[in-house]
Amino acid sequence: MTHHVILGAGPAGIIAAETIRKHAPNDVITIVGDENEAPYSRMAIPYLLIGKVGEEGTHLRHAADHFARLRIDVRRGVRARVLDSARRTIELSDGNTLAFDKLLIATGSSPATPPIPGINGPGVHSCWTLADARAIANLARPGAKVLQMGAGFIGCIIMEALQQRGVALSVVEMGDRMVPRMMGPTAGGMIKAWCERKGVKVYTGARVEAIERGTGAEPGLLGKIAEAVGLGSSTMPTGPMQVRLSTGEKLEADLVISATGVKPNIGFLENSGVRCLLGVLTDETLQTNVPGIYAAGDCAEAFDKVSGKTIVSAIQPNAAEQARVAALNMVGQPAELKGVTQINVLDTLGLISASFGYWEGLPGGEHVELTDQTQGRHLSLQFKNDVMVGCNSVGWTEHVGVMRGLVEGQVKLGAWKDTLKADPTRLMDAYLACAQGQGSWSGAADERRR
Repeated sequence: MTHHVILGAGPAGIIAAETIRKHAPNDVITIVGDENEAPYSRMAIPYLLIGKVGEEGTHLRHAADHFARLRIDVRRGVRARVLDSARRTIELSDGNTLAFDKLLIATGSSPATPPIPGINGPGVHSCWTLADARAIANLARPGAKVLQMGAGFIGCIIMEALQQRGVALSVVEMGDRMVPRMMGPTAGGMIKAWCERKGVKVYTGARVEAIERGTGAEPGLLGKIAEAVGLGSSTMPTGPMQVRLSTGEKLEADLVISATGVKPNIGFLENSGVRCLLGVLTDETLQTNVPGIYAAGDCAEAFDKVSGKTIVSAIQPNAAEQARVAALNMVGQPAELKGVTQINVLDTLGLISASFGYWEGLPGGEHVELTDQTQGRHLSLQFKNDVMVGCNSVGWTEHVGVMRGLVEGQVKLGAWKDTLKADPTRLMDAYLACAQGQGSWSGAADERRR
Protein backbone atom coordinates (compact mmCIF):
# COMPACT_ATOMS: atom_id res chain seq x y z
CA MET A 1 0.00 0.00 0.00
CA THR A 2 1.17 3.51 -0.80
CA HIS A 3 1.56 5.96 2.08
CA HIS A 4 0.53 9.49 1.12
CA VAL A 5 1.66 12.22 3.51
CA ILE A 6 0.07 15.66 3.21
CA LEU A 7 1.72 18.59 4.95
CA GLY A 8 -1.01 21.12 5.70
CA ALA A 9 -4.60 20.84 6.93
CA GLY A 10 -6.07 23.76 5.00
CA PRO A 11 -8.36 23.53 1.96
CA ALA A 12 -5.61 22.19 -0.32
CA GLY A 13 -4.59 19.45 2.10
CA ILE A 14 -8.15 18.34 2.84
CA ILE A 15 -9.27 18.29 -0.81
CA ALA A 16 -6.16 16.34 -1.78
CA ALA A 17 -6.70 13.76 0.95
CA GLU A 18 -10.34 13.24 -0.01
CA THR A 19 -9.44 12.96 -3.71
CA ILE A 20 -6.77 10.36 -2.95
CA ARG A 21 -9.21 8.34 -0.84
CA LYS A 22 -11.84 8.42 -3.60
CA HIS A 23 -9.44 6.93 -6.14
CA ALA A 24 -7.22 4.82 -3.86
CA PRO A 25 -9.50 3.24 -1.23
CA ASN A 26 -6.78 1.10 0.32
CA ASP A 27 -3.87 3.55 0.48
CA VAL A 28 -2.66 5.07 3.75
CA ILE A 29 -3.22 8.83 4.14
CA THR A 30 -1.71 11.07 6.84
CA ILE A 31 -2.37 14.80 7.16
CA VAL A 32 -0.01 16.90 9.28
CA GLY A 33 -1.48 20.19 10.54
CA ASP A 34 0.44 22.74 12.59
CA GLU A 35 -2.53 24.04 14.62
CA ASN A 36 -4.45 22.34 17.43
CA GLU A 37 -7.70 23.00 15.57
CA ALA A 38 -10.07 21.05 13.39
CA PRO A 39 -9.20 21.80 9.75
CA TYR A 40 -10.69 25.20 8.89
CA SER A 41 -10.74 27.92 6.25
CA ARG A 42 -8.90 31.17 6.95
CA MET A 43 -11.23 32.94 4.54
CA ALA A 44 -14.07 32.36 7.02
CA ILE A 45 -12.34 34.25 9.84
CA PRO A 46 -13.78 37.69 8.91
CA TYR A 47 -17.27 36.18 9.00
CA LEU A 48 -16.46 34.82 12.46
CA LEU A 49 -15.43 38.29 13.61
CA ILE A 50 -18.61 39.83 12.20
CA GLY A 51 -20.69 37.17 13.91
CA LYS A 52 -22.18 35.62 10.78
CA VAL A 53 -20.75 32.20 11.75
CA GLY A 54 -19.51 30.56 14.92
CA GLU A 55 -16.17 28.78 15.09
CA GLU A 56 -17.76 25.61 13.76
CA GLY A 57 -18.78 27.59 10.69
CA THR A 58 -15.10 28.00 9.78
CA HIS A 59 -14.51 24.24 9.79
CA LEU A 60 -13.91 22.66 6.41
CA ARG A 61 -15.84 19.52 7.34
CA HIS A 62 -18.52 19.48 10.01
CA ALA A 63 -19.11 15.83 10.91
CA ALA A 64 -16.99 14.92 13.92
CA ASP A 65 -16.12 11.52 12.47
CA HIS A 66 -15.56 12.70 8.88
CA PHE A 67 -11.85 11.90 8.69
CA ALA A 68 -12.14 8.72 10.75
CA ARG A 69 -14.79 7.38 8.35
CA LEU A 70 -12.47 8.08 5.44
CA ARG A 71 -9.56 6.47 7.34
CA ILE A 72 -7.53 9.67 7.08
CA ASP A 73 -5.14 10.19 10.00
CA VAL A 74 -5.08 13.91 10.94
CA ARG A 75 -2.20 14.87 13.24
CA ARG A 76 -2.73 18.26 14.88
CA GLY A 77 -0.30 20.70 16.44
CA VAL A 78 2.84 19.44 14.67
CA ARG A 79 4.77 20.76 11.70
CA ALA A 80 7.47 19.59 9.35
CA ARG A 81 10.95 20.60 10.41
CA VAL A 82 13.20 18.79 7.93
CA LEU A 83 12.43 16.99 4.67
CA ASP A 84 14.88 14.31 3.52
CA SER A 85 13.75 13.70 -0.04
CA ALA A 86 16.37 10.99 -0.64
CA ARG A 87 15.28 8.89 2.33
CA ARG A 88 11.61 9.88 1.85
CA THR A 89 11.24 10.98 5.49
CA ILE A 90 10.00 14.06 7.32
CA GLU A 91 11.25 15.08 10.73
CA LEU A 92 8.37 16.59 12.71
CA SER A 93 8.38 19.24 15.44
CA ASP A 94 7.29 16.66 18.04
CA GLY A 95 10.47 14.64 17.45
CA ASN A 96 8.85 11.89 15.41
CA THR A 97 9.89 10.94 11.89
CA LEU A 98 7.31 10.15 9.23
CA ALA A 99 8.14 8.01 6.20
CA PHE A 100 6.23 8.47 2.94
CA ASP A 101 5.89 7.12 -0.55
CA LYS A 102 4.15 10.17 -2.02
CA LEU A 103 4.23 13.64 -0.46
CA LEU A 104 2.09 16.74 -0.97
CA ILE A 105 3.48 20.02 0.36
CA ALA A 106 0.42 22.16 1.17
CA THR A 107 1.87 24.15 4.04
CA GLY A 108 0.23 27.42 2.98
CA SER A 109 1.59 30.78 4.02
CA SER A 110 2.12 32.91 7.10
CA PRO A 111 1.83 36.64 7.81
CA ALA A 112 4.87 38.63 6.69
CA THR A 113 5.61 40.73 9.76
CA PRO A 114 7.54 43.90 8.90
CA PRO A 115 10.58 44.80 11.05
CA ILE A 116 8.93 47.63 12.97
CA PRO A 117 10.07 48.53 16.50
CA GLY A 118 7.37 47.47 18.94
CA ILE A 119 5.46 45.20 16.56
CA ASN A 120 6.09 42.08 18.63
CA GLY A 121 4.78 43.58 21.88
CA PRO A 122 1.31 43.33 23.45
CA GLY A 123 -1.66 44.83 21.65
CA VAL A 124 -0.51 43.85 18.14
CA HIS A 125 -2.13 40.93 16.30
CA SER A 126 -2.24 39.38 12.88
CA CYS A 127 -5.63 38.15 11.69
CA TRP A 128 -4.59 34.78 10.33
CA THR A 129 -5.52 31.99 12.73
CA LEU A 130 -8.50 31.10 14.88
CA ALA A 131 -6.35 32.01 17.88
CA ASP A 132 -5.85 35.47 16.38
CA ALA A 133 -9.58 35.77 15.77
CA ARG A 134 -10.39 34.89 19.39
CA ALA A 135 -8.02 37.57 20.68
CA ILE A 136 -9.32 40.21 18.26
CA ALA A 137 -12.95 39.35 19.03
CA ASN A 138 -12.27 39.96 22.72
CA LEU A 139 -10.47 43.24 22.14
CA ALA A 140 -12.11 44.90 19.11
CA ARG A 141 -15.03 46.26 21.10
CA PRO A 142 -17.19 49.23 20.10
CA GLY A 143 -15.29 52.47 20.59
CA ALA A 144 -11.84 50.87 20.64
CA LYS A 145 -9.22 52.72 18.58
CA VAL A 146 -7.94 50.18 16.07
CA LEU A 147 -5.16 50.76 13.55
CA GLN A 148 -4.71 48.31 10.70
CA MET A 149 -1.47 48.08 8.76
CA GLY A 150 -2.13 47.09 5.16
CA ALA A 151 -4.98 47.69 2.71
CA GLY A 152 -4.43 44.81 0.30
CA PHE A 153 -6.99 42.17 -0.59
CA ILE A 154 -6.86 40.38 2.77
CA GLY A 155 -6.58 43.70 4.62
CA CYS A 156 -9.80 44.99 3.05
CA ILE A 157 -11.68 41.86 4.11
CA ILE A 158 -10.40 42.23 7.68
CA MET A 159 -11.19 45.95 7.60
CA GLU A 160 -14.85 45.25 6.86
CA ALA A 161 -15.09 42.87 9.82
CA LEU A 162 -13.50 45.44 12.13
CA GLN A 163 -15.71 48.27 10.89
CA GLN A 164 -18.84 46.23 11.53
CA ARG A 165 -17.70 45.68 15.13
CA GLY A 166 -18.07 49.41 15.77
CA VAL A 167 -14.42 50.30 16.34
CA ALA A 168 -12.81 53.63 15.45
CA LEU A 169 -10.73 52.35 12.54
CA SER A 170 -7.65 53.76 10.83
CA VAL A 171 -5.87 52.01 7.96
CA VAL A 172 -2.26 52.64 6.91
CA GLU A 173 -1.13 51.47 3.44
CA MET A 174 2.40 51.88 2.06
CA GLY A 175 1.15 52.01 -1.53
CA ASP A 176 -0.17 55.17 -3.12
CA ARG A 177 -3.69 53.67 -3.18
CA MET A 178 -5.75 50.94 -1.61
CA VAL A 179 -5.37 47.36 -2.93
CA PRO A 180 -2.27 48.38 -4.95
CA ARG A 181 -1.51 44.83 -6.15
CA MET A 182 -5.01 44.46 -7.55
CA MET A 183 -6.16 47.93 -8.62
CA GLY A 184 -4.79 50.79 -10.71
CA PRO A 185 -4.58 54.39 -9.43
CA THR A 186 -8.13 55.39 -10.39
CA ALA A 187 -9.74 52.23 -9.02
CA GLY A 188 -7.66 52.21 -5.83
CA GLY A 189 -8.45 55.89 -5.26
CA MET A 190 -12.16 55.24 -5.66
CA ILE A 191 -12.03 52.46 -3.06
CA LYS A 192 -10.20 54.80 -0.66
CA ALA A 193 -12.79 57.55 -1.12
CA TRP A 194 -15.58 55.02 -0.53
CA CYS A 195 -13.99 53.81 2.73
CA GLU A 196 -13.51 57.34 3.99
CA ARG A 197 -17.18 58.07 3.33
CA LYS A 198 -17.94 55.03 5.47
CA GLY A 199 -16.01 56.51 8.39
CA VAL A 200 -12.65 54.76 8.01
CA LYS A 201 -9.54 56.96 8.16
CA VAL A 202 -7.20 55.86 5.36
CA TYR A 203 -3.53 56.86 5.14
CA THR A 204 -1.97 55.88 1.79
CA GLY A 205 1.66 56.44 0.86
CA ALA A 206 2.52 55.98 4.52
CA ARG A 207 4.09 53.30 6.65
CA VAL A 208 4.26 52.56 10.35
CA GLU A 209 7.74 53.34 11.65
CA ALA A 210 7.30 52.47 15.33
CA ILE A 211 4.73 51.31 17.87
CA GLU A 212 5.34 52.91 21.23
CA ARG A 213 3.72 52.00 24.52
CA GLY A 214 3.00 54.04 27.61
CA THR A 215 4.56 53.38 30.97
CA GLY A 216 1.83 54.68 33.28
CA ALA A 217 0.03 52.49 35.77
CA GLU A 218 -3.50 52.99 34.40
CA PRO A 219 -4.46 50.52 31.64
CA GLY A 220 -6.02 51.76 28.43
CA LEU A 221 -9.48 50.83 27.21
CA LEU A 222 -8.44 47.44 25.89
CA GLY A 223 -6.34 46.78 28.96
CA LYS A 224 -9.50 47.12 31.03
CA ILE A 225 -11.36 44.83 28.62
CA ALA A 226 -8.52 42.29 28.78
CA GLU A 227 -8.74 42.26 32.56
CA ALA A 228 -12.52 41.90 32.43
CA VAL A 229 -12.39 38.85 30.15
CA GLY A 230 -9.52 37.29 32.08
CA LEU A 231 -6.74 37.73 29.52
CA GLY A 232 -4.34 39.17 32.04
CA SER A 233 -2.52 42.47 32.09
CA SER A 234 0.46 41.13 30.13
CA THR A 235 -1.60 40.80 26.95
CA MET A 236 -2.21 44.53 26.56
CA PRO A 237 -0.03 47.61 26.84
CA THR A 238 -0.40 50.06 29.67
CA GLY A 239 -2.38 52.93 28.22
CA PRO A 240 -3.03 53.41 24.51
CA MET A 241 -0.22 52.84 22.04
CA GLN A 242 1.28 55.64 19.98
CA VAL A 243 1.81 54.60 16.38
CA ARG A 244 4.35 56.74 14.55
CA LEU A 245 3.95 57.07 10.78
CA SER A 246 6.52 57.93 8.13
CA THR A 247 4.54 61.11 7.47
CA GLY A 248 5.42 62.37 10.94
CA GLU A 249 1.91 61.84 12.29
CA LYS A 250 1.24 59.96 15.52
CA LEU A 251 -1.95 57.95 15.89
CA GLU A 252 -3.34 56.62 19.15
CA ALA A 253 -4.38 52.96 19.12
CA ASP A 254 -5.74 50.47 21.61
CA LEU A 255 -5.23 47.63 19.14
CA VAL A 256 -2.99 47.23 16.06
CA ILE A 257 -3.76 44.69 13.34
CA SER A 258 -0.93 43.66 11.02
CA ALA A 259 -2.20 42.73 7.54
CA THR A 260 0.88 43.51 5.45
CA GLY A 261 0.92 40.40 3.29
CA VAL A 262 1.94 36.76 3.54
CA LYS A 263 4.87 34.55 2.57
CA PRO A 264 4.90 30.82 1.65
CA ASN A 265 5.81 28.38 4.41
CA ILE A 266 8.81 26.78 2.71
CA GLY A 267 11.67 27.35 5.16
CA PHE A 268 11.76 23.67 6.16
CA LEU A 269 12.66 22.75 2.55
CA GLU A 270 16.14 24.27 2.77
CA ASN A 271 18.71 21.65 1.71
CA SER A 272 15.90 19.19 0.94
CA GLY A 273 16.60 19.03 -2.78
CA VAL A 274 13.13 20.39 -3.58
CA ARG A 275 13.54 23.42 -5.84
CA CYS A 276 11.95 26.67 -4.61
CA LEU A 277 11.78 30.17 -6.03
CA LEU A 278 9.13 32.36 -4.40
CA GLY A 279 7.26 29.15 -3.63
CA VAL A 280 7.70 25.44 -4.28
CA LEU A 281 8.30 25.19 -8.01
CA THR A 282 5.97 22.73 -9.77
CA ASP A 283 5.26 21.50 -13.28
CA GLU A 284 1.83 21.21 -14.93
CA THR A 285 1.09 18.07 -12.86
CA LEU A 286 1.97 19.94 -9.63
CA GLN A 287 5.00 17.68 -9.19
CA THR A 288 8.25 19.24 -7.97
CA ASN A 289 11.69 18.46 -9.37
CA VAL A 290 11.73 15.44 -7.01
CA PRO A 291 9.59 12.56 -8.34
CA GLY A 292 6.70 11.69 -6.06
CA ILE A 293 6.78 15.04 -4.22
CA TYR A 294 4.05 17.53 -5.12
CA ALA A 295 2.92 20.96 -3.95
CA ALA A 296 -0.39 22.84 -3.96
CA GLY A 297 -1.98 25.96 -2.53
CA ASP A 298 -0.41 29.13 -1.19
CA CYS A 299 3.07 27.61 -0.99
CA ALA A 300 3.12 26.36 -4.59
CA GLU A 301 4.55 28.20 -7.56
CA ALA A 302 2.68 26.98 -10.64
CA PHE A 303 2.64 27.85 -14.33
CA ASP A 304 0.17 30.53 -15.44
CA LYS A 305 -0.84 30.31 -19.10
CA VAL A 306 -1.86 33.98 -19.32
CA SER A 307 1.46 35.38 -18.11
CA GLY A 308 3.59 32.54 -19.47
CA LYS A 309 5.52 32.24 -16.21
CA THR A 310 5.31 30.57 -12.82
CA ILE A 311 3.51 32.49 -10.08
CA VAL A 312 2.31 32.07 -6.51
CA SER A 313 -1.39 32.94 -6.53
CA ALA A 314 -2.69 32.60 -2.98
CA ILE A 315 -6.42 32.30 -3.50
CA GLN A 316 -8.64 29.41 -2.43
CA PRO A 317 -9.94 28.41 -5.90
CA ASN A 318 -6.35 27.88 -7.00
CA ALA A 319 -5.61 25.84 -3.89
CA ALA A 320 -8.60 23.58 -4.54
CA GLU A 321 -7.82 22.94 -8.20
CA GLN A 322 -4.09 22.43 -7.59
CA ALA A 323 -4.89 19.96 -4.80
CA ARG A 324 -7.24 18.00 -7.06
CA VAL A 325 -4.69 17.76 -9.89
CA ALA A 326 -1.83 16.85 -7.54
CA ALA A 327 -3.89 14.16 -5.81
CA LEU A 328 -4.90 12.53 -9.10
CA ASN A 329 -1.27 12.32 -10.16
CA MET A 330 -0.29 10.95 -6.76
CA VAL A 331 -2.60 7.96 -7.35
CA GLY A 332 -1.43 7.43 -10.92
CA GLN A 333 -4.22 9.18 -12.79
CA PRO A 334 -2.58 11.68 -15.18
CA ALA A 335 -3.97 15.21 -14.87
CA GLU A 336 -2.66 18.66 -15.74
CA LEU A 337 -3.30 22.10 -14.33
CA LYS A 338 -4.91 24.23 -17.02
CA GLY A 339 -3.54 27.43 -15.51
CA VAL A 340 -3.32 29.60 -12.45
CA THR A 341 -6.38 31.75 -11.93
CA GLN A 342 -5.42 35.39 -11.50
CA ILE A 343 -8.75 36.56 -10.20
CA ASN A 344 -9.76 38.76 -7.32
CA VAL A 345 -13.31 39.85 -6.58
CA LEU A 346 -13.52 42.02 -3.47
CA ASP A 347 -16.34 43.45 -1.39
CA THR A 348 -15.04 46.51 0.47
CA LEU A 349 -17.74 47.86 2.79
CA GLY A 350 -20.30 47.15 0.07
CA LEU A 351 -18.29 48.33 -2.95
CA ILE A 352 -17.58 45.47 -5.37
CA SER A 353 -14.32 45.50 -7.31
CA ALA A 354 -12.67 42.91 -9.54
CA SER A 355 -9.26 42.30 -11.08
CA PHE A 356 -8.29 39.71 -13.70
CA GLY A 357 -5.03 38.80 -15.41
CA TYR A 358 -2.64 41.55 -16.46
CA TRP A 359 -4.72 44.41 -15.09
CA GLU A 360 -1.66 46.72 -15.38
CA GLY A 361 -1.26 45.95 -19.08
CA LEU A 362 1.65 44.57 -21.08
CA PRO A 363 4.47 46.36 -22.97
CA GLY A 364 3.26 47.35 -26.40
CA GLY A 365 -0.34 46.74 -25.46
CA GLU A 366 -3.37 48.99 -25.65
CA HIS A 367 -6.00 49.91 -23.09
CA VAL A 368 -9.27 51.74 -22.55
CA GLU A 369 -10.81 53.19 -19.39
CA LEU A 370 -14.31 54.31 -18.56
CA THR A 371 -14.91 56.14 -15.26
CA ASP A 372 -18.10 57.54 -13.76
CA GLN A 373 -17.12 59.13 -10.45
CA THR A 374 -20.70 60.21 -9.64
CA GLN A 375 -21.93 56.61 -9.88
CA GLY A 376 -18.75 55.16 -8.38
CA ARG A 377 -18.06 52.99 -11.44
CA HIS A 378 -14.81 52.30 -13.23
CA LEU A 379 -13.83 49.88 -15.98
CA SER A 380 -10.33 49.38 -17.37
CA LEU A 381 -9.55 46.88 -20.16
CA GLN A 382 -6.04 45.88 -21.23
CA PHE A 383 -5.18 44.35 -24.62
CA LYS A 384 -2.19 42.66 -26.23
CA ASN A 385 -2.73 42.36 -29.98
CA ASP A 386 -6.39 41.30 -30.25
CA VAL A 387 -6.59 39.53 -26.87
CA MET A 388 -7.91 41.10 -23.66
CA VAL A 389 -5.16 40.21 -21.19
CA GLY A 390 -6.47 41.94 -18.07
CA CYS A 391 -9.07 44.21 -16.57
CA ASN A 392 -10.09 46.22 -13.50
CA SER A 393 -13.60 47.11 -12.45
CA VAL A 394 -15.12 49.03 -9.54
CA GLY A 395 -18.84 49.16 -8.90
CA TRP A 396 -19.34 47.28 -12.15
CA THR A 397 -20.94 43.99 -11.21
CA GLU A 398 -22.44 43.12 -14.60
CA HIS A 399 -20.67 40.42 -16.58
CA VAL A 400 -17.87 39.68 -14.13
CA GLY A 401 -17.91 36.14 -15.50
CA VAL A 402 -17.50 37.48 -19.03
CA MET A 403 -14.46 39.52 -18.01
CA ARG A 404 -12.90 36.41 -16.53
CA GLY A 405 -13.82 34.31 -19.57
CA LEU A 406 -12.27 36.71 -22.05
CA VAL A 407 -9.03 36.99 -20.06
CA GLU A 408 -8.55 33.36 -19.06
CA GLY A 409 -9.80 32.03 -22.38
CA GLN A 410 -7.30 34.23 -24.27
CA VAL A 411 -10.12 34.89 -26.69
CA LYS A 412 -9.09 36.39 -30.04
CA LEU A 413 -11.31 39.43 -30.49
CA GLY A 414 -10.45 40.46 -34.02
CA ALA A 415 -12.38 43.61 -34.94
CA TRP A 416 -14.21 43.45 -31.60
CA LYS A 417 -11.12 44.86 -29.91
CA ASP A 418 -11.74 48.22 -31.59
CA THR A 419 -15.42 47.97 -30.67
CA LEU A 420 -14.50 47.50 -26.99
CA LYS A 421 -12.02 50.36 -27.15
CA ALA A 422 -14.85 52.58 -28.39
CA ASP A 423 -17.38 51.20 -25.87
CA PRO A 424 -15.93 48.93 -23.15
CA THR A 425 -19.42 48.19 -21.82
CA ARG A 426 -20.03 45.80 -24.75
CA LEU A 427 -18.15 42.96 -23.09
CA MET A 428 -21.04 40.51 -23.30
CA ASP A 429 -21.54 41.19 -27.00
CA ALA A 430 -17.83 40.61 -27.61
CA TYR A 431 -17.89 37.36 -25.68
CA LEU A 432 -20.90 35.99 -27.53
CA ALA A 433 -19.44 36.97 -30.89
CA CYS A 434 -15.91 35.68 -30.31
CA ALA A 435 -15.62 33.18 -27.48
CA GLN A 436 -18.19 30.47 -28.06
CA GLY A 437 -16.54 29.08 -31.17
CA GLN A 438 -13.09 29.08 -29.55
CA GLY A 439 -13.89 26.67 -26.72
CA SER A 440 -13.24 29.32 -24.08
CA TRP A 441 -14.01 29.18 -20.37
CA SER A 442 -17.63 28.13 -19.97
CA GLY A 443 -18.42 30.13 -16.84
CA ALA A 444 -19.19 33.24 -18.87
CA ALA A 445 -21.68 31.36 -21.00
CA ASP A 446 -23.24 30.03 -17.83
CA GLU A 447 -23.66 33.65 -16.73
CA ARG A 448 -25.53 34.40 -19.98
CA ARG A 449 -28.02 31.60 -19.29
CA ARG A 450 -28.81 32.80 -15.75
